[in-house]
Amino acid sequence: MKRSTVNDILAESDAFIRSHGLVLPPFAYWTPDEMKRHTANGSAMIRDHMLGWDITDYGQGDFENLGLFLFTVRNGSAANVQAGMGMLYAEKLLISDVDQISPMHHHILKTEDIINRGGGTLVLELFKRAEDGSIDDTAGVRVRCDGTWRTLPAGGLLKLAPGESVTLEPDIWHAFWGEGGKVLIGEVSNVNDDRTDNIFRESIGRFSDIEEDEAPRHLLVSDYDTWLTRDGAR
Repeated sequence: MKRSTVNDILAESDAFIRSHGLVLPPFAYWTPDEMKRHTANGSAMIRDHMLGWDITDYGQGDFENLGLFLFTVRNGSAANVQAGMGMLYAEKLLISDVDQISPMHHHILKTEDIINRGGGTLVLELFKRAEDGSIDDTAGVRVRCDGTWRTLPAGGLLKLAPGESVTLEPDIWHAFWGEGGKVLIGEVSNVNDDRTDNIFRESIGRFSDIEEDEAPRHLLVSDYDTWLTRDGAR
């Protein structure tokens, strides 16, 4: 993706989030230089826990059809999980456009609540994970939606209107997209590691390759390893 495209998506997504009465935390609006300064002076958790902007076309160069906007608001760590205390959870905001697919995947450890926070209808295609880790295209899928169990056939489409949600365990393969309008999505989960916990059906990447045709408005989480040093306070 071109950095200019990323910058445009950042602005459009921030406006869409604000149109639903939500405002991102202050660090969302730091410039790259401000992020560098804060990271070196007590805000390294933002870098180390990968908080912030995340725009991906899964390395395929077709964001409009295969892509997702995400913003990680809070996230714990593997150390918290090992200790059994501290921040054991994560929260994200996502935006899925009409027919913009987030491709079929499941997680190794993460259980997540996916919540339609507003806009159009969120459509999820669901499969059960087979014992060998592949997609089971014969078994039905049972998921909890706002405290009520729902059962769908393999590959069934679960449609969530604004306010509705689904809990996805790690053994559920899922893809999703918007229908009837752009969708603001909430995600609440246990600790999230986007580098290691996503298993995709197709051989694709989790993050985008960025072509630097202009300066970044804000850094993406995928920029942190390149732009931010690791000698600041944690």
